[in-house]
Amino acid sequence: MTSNIYEQGLDKNAANFVPLSPLSFLERSATVFPLRVAVVYGPVRQTWGQTYERCRRLASALAQKGVGRGDTVAAMLPNVPAMFEAHFGVPMTGAVLNTLNTRLDAEAIAFMLRHGQAKVLLTDREFSAVIGKALELLGQQRPLVIEVEDESAPAGAAQGSITYEQFVSGGDPEFVWHLPLDEWDAIALNYTSGTTGNPKGVVTHHRGAYLNATSNVVTWAMPHHAVYLWTLPMFHCNGWCFPWTMALNAGTSVCLRRVDPALIFPLIREHQVTHLCGAPIVYSMLIHAPAEWRSGISHTVQGLIAGAAPPAAVIEGCEQIGIDITHVYGLTEVYGPAAVCAKQTHWAELGLAERAMLNGRQGVAYPLQESVRVLDPETLQPVPADGETMGEIFFRGNIVMKGYLKNPQATAEAFAGGWFHTGDLAVTHPDGYIKIKDRSKDIIISGGENISSLEVEDALCRHPAVMLAAVVAQPDPKWGEVPCAFVELKPGAQALESDLVEHCRGLLARFKVPKKVVFGELPKTSTGKIQKFMLRDQVKSSSAIE
Repeated sequence: MTSNIYEQGLDKNAANFVPLSPLSFLERSATVFPLRVAVVYGPVRQTWGQTYERCRRLASALAQKGVGRGDTVAAMLPNVPAMFEAHFGVPMTGAVLNTLNTRLDAEAIAFMLRHGQAKVLLTDREFSAVIGKALELLGQQRPLVIEVEDESAPAGAAQGSITYEQFVSGGDPEFVWHLPLDEWDAIALNYTSGTTGNPKGVVTHHRGAYLNATSNVVTWAMPHHAVYLWTLPMFHCNGWCFPWTMALNAGTSVCLRRVDPALIFPLIREHQVTHLCGAPIVYSMLIHAPAEWRSGISHTVQGLIAGAAPPAAVIEGCEQIGIDITHVYGLTEVYGPAAVCAKQTHWAELGLAERAMLNGRQGVAYPLQESVRVLDPETLQPVPADGETMGEIFFRGNIVMKGYLKNPQATAEAFAGGWFHTGDLAVTHPDGYIKIKDRSKDIIISGGENISSLEVEDALCRHPAVMLAAVVAQPDPKWGEVPCAFVELKPGAQALESDLVEHCRGLLARFKVPKKVVFGELPKTSTGKIQKFMLRDQVKSSSAIE
């Protein structure tokens, strides 16, 4: 027996310990605030009590199909109520939710469905062409396809064997669900663009989702019953955990099928939207929308921005139209944002240029994330806080993924030394705030979407005229960054920029296609390695994140 008096007869039991899971947020809001509106979508007004019942029905219907712990349910959906419900109904069964990026091509979707071993797929006719081709590629591995019907969806052939409403109606509204056996159990699978080969499947757990959802409330100082507009795709890191955040907050989720200022401003006005999230392009669209669209909106909207540092023009523009933005930073591997440029009171007294510089930093750790540090990648020792010495950004804490699905080598490399390696290069300022100075070298973030430069290079090199290709980020006023290709043709071969762009369109999702192609001999080392840093300097890649 231990001599420690605090370890004698003081064991964990059902009364004093339960696994942390964001599913508990839903049950509480449905119990405490059953009549408050949880979801708005067009004419739909769904309370927390109704949402809880529908999520239980969904869980029950999935369980009837044999879905349970260790299974995967995929969703290829826009920001509609069914996508919100899936964030609760799927994990209620013990299964894992895999939200698919709706902008990807059929080959990528097929890979993810196969790799994640999806048993069920929720989809929408808007994506019927891509899903149809992906299902053909899967052959006998085709999952059960459930069609989410939406009158406002573009035309398309139904791919599902049953509609979502039919499926949910067959479930038990009193379905008895349980918290996970272990808070370490997987809750979600999200695929991220890898720098080489196929995308990596990031596995996250109930504990991390619970903590990051809570961190969102604390970071943003969200009041009770916030009204959140879904300008951020729920397929991006599970909407940065905001489906679960809104359940904790007992707020209202205003669903939005597509990001369009002509739709956004009326929704802000009608529902008195208090919060929204998005990449810089979302805010640029709002800033440059006709002023009359903002008529009648007199309250301040809180906005989270990520994907790139907000330039002074965006900060100023947002201030002018009544949006107070907060800069956050993260990756899929840390549940979305896990660092924040926490605002200091005295910054408000500074001029725009200085405030933009301060707010443009990636900042400090989220409240419930243990640490974000800039370390020497070789020694894992902190770099001096001088704003000049470069190191790599590392995360550590409970808001870090379990690892990469079926990829133990990549997992071990990502966690080497007891830290998660981001690959982003940064400095630490004297006040402890970090600032990115260079992207993960082969990743371009365009409009909030990750693009693997190596994937684009591979596509270019499949053209018969191309001998070598190198792709880097080029600053873009609309998208933040776009792919710029440098191409060296085979001796005697000829090709136009339009030829290569069209070629890439046949192999890549549209947002991955190079926006510019530069022909010429590529700079190389004595061993023949392409010197990408020279190409980055040529197009001023770093200015996109300054």
